[in-house]
Amino acid sequence: MNLDIFRAYDIRGIFGVDFEPTDFYEIARAFADRFQPKIVALGHDVRESSSQLFQQVAAGLIDAGINILNLGQISTDMLYFSVVHYQTDGGIIVSASHNPAEYNGMKLVRRHAAPISADTGLFDIRDTLKNSTLSRKEKIHRRAIPEPVPFLGAYLKHLSSFTDLQKLSSKRIVINANSGLAGQIAEHLLAETPIQICERLFTQPDGTFSKIPAGRPDPLRPENRELTTQAVKRTKADLAVAWDADADRCFFFDENGAFVEGCYITALFAEKLLQEKGEGTVIFDPRAVWAVENAVVSANGTPLLNRCGHSFIKSRMRETGARFAGEASGHYYFKENFYADNGMIPLLLILEYLSVNRTSLAESVDRLRCEYPVSGEINFSFETQHHKRDAMEAVQQEIYAFGNHPCIEMPIDGLSIRFHTGLRSLAANGHGNWRFNLRESNTEPLLRLNVESMGSENLLIEQTMRISEKLQSLGGRRETKFRWESGVLLKEQSRRKKEHLRR
Repeated sequence: MNLDIFRAYDIRGIFGVDFEPTDFYEIARAFADRFQPKIVALGHDVRESSSQLFQQVAAGLIDAGINILNLGQISTDMLYFSVVHYQTDGGIIVSASHNPAEYNGMKLVRRHAAPISADTGLFDIRDTLKNSTLSRKEKIHRRAIPEPVPFLGAYLKHLSSFTDLQKLSSKRIVINANSGLAGQIAEHLLAETPIQICERLFTQPDGTFSKIPAGRPDPLRPENRELTTQAVKRTKADLAVAWDADADRCFFFDENGAFVEGCYITALFAEKLLQEKGEGTVIFDPRAVWAVENAVVSANGTPLLNRCGHSFIKSRMRETGARFAGEASGHYYFKENFYADNGMIPLLLILEYLSVNRTSLAESVDRLRCEYPVSGEINFSFETQHHKRDAMEAVQQEIYAFGNHPCIEMPIDGLSIRFHTGLRSLAANGHGNWRFNLRESNTEPLLRLNVESMGSENLLIEQTMRISEKLQSLGGRRETKFRWESGVLLKEQSRRKKEHLRR
């Protein structure tokens, strides 16, 4: 087993290369040894290797004397719900989230769906295996894996509690499940509402992901976005929603087919929830911050930056009692959802927001797009981990080459720097300020760049390309298209500015 599969907040690697099926048996035994649970909820995602690995995890738990709550084939957010609903001592889902089909892994939680990360026991499991210190209990007579428990009805009831379904007005939507379970869940959830699903993309579970462009069940991939955009335009839908393969992340497209960045959705939710429930803390990651900061402060909330990653966000939410958290990566977390992320609740909240306010998604976010333009996440791959880290250091050492008056932020996650252009004509209202975050991915061998500005799309483009050129000169291979590389940008920019001025 390649012990590098133990990541910051989950286990993930290539099946048959980084691990063999029996390694998951050993991981399950080490999990039982470290946390001493009596009953564990266990499920798996749709990928082809997951069922086999599920059997190994189940065998490991059973041989350790642990009772299993068999959830069968599930989404990740179903695991969180089941651990709390059935009051189990922990939970495991066999999944590699949005990675290609050859990958697999695990996400592990304790009681109350509290995440197990590098800081809270995941590396203890790794070290137990590394040092061969696993206590070997005498194997009990192997019990059969119990039949899956029927919990879908209870899960749908939980989801529906986050909104008043009677308030939803007629909307036509496109859904893209990226061959995971999200499409089937959405069909059940919206069945008794006036919401019409006018086109379905990849809603049949398929663990090969062979029909998805490049075999990557990730809505952030440009080729995946384009399919959803085309479907919105073709059907004249009111909006679209797309999920990754394990359905714990969701992404939105407005009625023009334009992708809506996660920071803008976080800002909308923060404003909505703070206005409804009173002041409170909202947590967000350092990739793009200005739209969220402004929304939280304007709604008398407390903004709080935190390290990227679901386990780190959840732990901080529990520590602070935060009402809500959002990440640019499409994870949205709710206090009433056990401080966990969920891919269906955001869809309900967006539909309710648009119905109650009698507005469209573009009308709701165009102000934010104009006032706080963002680059979106741009990925750079490097030949080795060593080259990647050298590039990060080189950028940090040359920050004055990117602009005047750099302000280095507290190192929460990667390198975050704010700049002021020094142009008086722009500085009066904050225009001319820009910022970037450069961080190492926790799940893939990449550096991830995010750039934002205050009110200047041209400044954003200029600085994003400047930093990108620097990273490429250091050996980085840009794997993400700039959103302005399509001819649609200028037309879309003009439309947004006209709408913004009209309002």
